[in-house]
Amino acid sequence: MERSLISKKVMPFLLSFIALIAATAIVDAFLHLSGLTWIGRWLGIPGVLLILLSFLYSMRKRKKISFGKPKTLLKLHEILTWTGALLVLVHAGIHVYTILPWLALTAMMVNIISGMTGQYLLDRSRRYVAEKKASYAERGLTAEAAEKAMFWDSVTFDLMKKWRAVHFPITLVFSVLGITHIFTIFLYWQWK
Repeated sequence: MERSLISKKVMPFLLSFIALIAATAIVDAFLHLSGLTWIGRWLGIPGVLLILLSFLYSMRKRKKISFGKPKTLLKLHEILTWTGALLVLVHAGIHVYTILPWLALTAMMVNIISGMTGQYLLDRSRRYVAEKKASYAERGLTAEAAEKAMFWDSVTFDLMKKWRAVHFPITLVFSVLGITHIFTIFLYWQWK
């Protein structure tokens, strides 16, 4: 029996997101149990720097830079964003006391989910649907029968194609909230 698009492609996406949350909980628990919670306060800085470095892929994709292979930069984008998000999540922990950091954190999480949608679902799903169509054609199914057999896969794929329409604006919202949070930290920092 063939596995569906949901079990073959959506589940790895969910597992990766759950791994991010689990890694955050483990690192945060380790810092608390070791009496090193003060380290978490500073993890936001390298986390943001890693996220900023991940934009090399976007710059290459939009031809703002010419170095690096897009495929390599995409993989680097995924790794840097995941690791940067982990550090920012540990930084936030449960120690967020005002609305602005919560908004920035929420925007970051939505942005991560949006980005992971593109990473795990769209490209892989496109190939999966094409392979499944080819498989049905090899077995001699008519186009209409294949389409009927793939109805839910097609609906799932069509929904996933819309991710780009929300990923960029979410990234922009996250960037503005993150920059505002950093600015307010410097504004209210006790410099003495």
